[in-house]
Amino acid sequence: MESSLAAFSNELAALVERAAGSVVAVNGRRRSHSSGVHLREDLIVTAEHTLRRDEDITVTAPGGRQAEATLLGRDPGTDIALLRAQGLGLPASPLGPGASPRVGDLTLVVGRSPNSGPNASLGIISAVSGPWRTWRGGALDAYIRLGAPVFAGSSGGAVVDIAGQVTGIASSALSRVAGLSVPASTVSRVVEEILAGGGAPRAYLGVALQVVPMPAAFRERLAIGNTHGIMVLDVEQGGPAERGGILVGDIVFAVEGTEVTSIEEVQTLIGRRAKGAPVALRAVRGGELKDLSVTPGERPREKRS
Repeated sequence: MESSLAAFSNELAALVERAAGSVVAVNGRRRSHSSGVHLREDLIVTAEHTLRRDEDITVTAPGGRQAEATLLGRDPGTDIALLRAQGLGLPASPLGPGASPRVGDLTLVVGRSPNSGPNASLGIISAVSGPWRTWRGGALDAYIRLGAPVFAGSSGGAVVDIAGQVTGIASSALSRVAGLSVPASTVSRVVEEILAGGGAPRAYLGVALQVVPMPAAFRERLAIGNTHGIMVLDVEQGGPAERGGILVGDIVFAVEGTEVTSIEEVQTLIGRRAKGAPVALRAVRGGELKDLSVTPGERPREKRS
């Protein structure tokens, strides 16, 4: 009779084997690879930060089959890139939200090496929270931190729950604490944005910001309700903020009439604006109130070597 431990081990191995059938190795940078997940119709999603070039990308499928891949678009904010590689004949991955993730749930990260084949790590979901904005400016539908290691070549691989559902894409670039799972709902949204327009542009101002306290006497004199404001530490030369008259030392406390006390709130409110639409800011400059109007630009793409 098979022991409980052996049964558990066999079930894990079977989950990895099933998931690995739609996981490929992606060669998009020098001397190292990453992983990708086949979605449907020759579409492969991978981790954006692992693609250090836009051309000469290849993928290695199960069985060692190789194919050239075309980059359809990338979204640095959510660390998602979309490729098309024809003729691989891979099954579509069961990408979906699965059960609501809980801290402590077992999860697998499944990647692929072009040489040694599939690889996997096992751990628990170590943290879960609601919608979260990344340091790159993208919006994830949920913050899901992985206890399972994301190995160097596993970014872009499948995050799999114990039911065999691919619940997200593994990323090692969005947090310095641990690897994250980019949720399936976020992946699907970004993929559709890329297919519709070749990318998922993120509005930006071109500033460095820091949260600072607003002293009570200061707030009372200016009739400001905020306990904290957002100080401008640096302004990018020629960027949207400079063109809109923002100066180093300005303390922003409202965006489009909504009080802000965190950098994330500023990013969220700006990101909701239509492309090319001006944004109204209220700030304190030299101890006096200042109304500003800034038209955000599209976040520039990172330079690739």
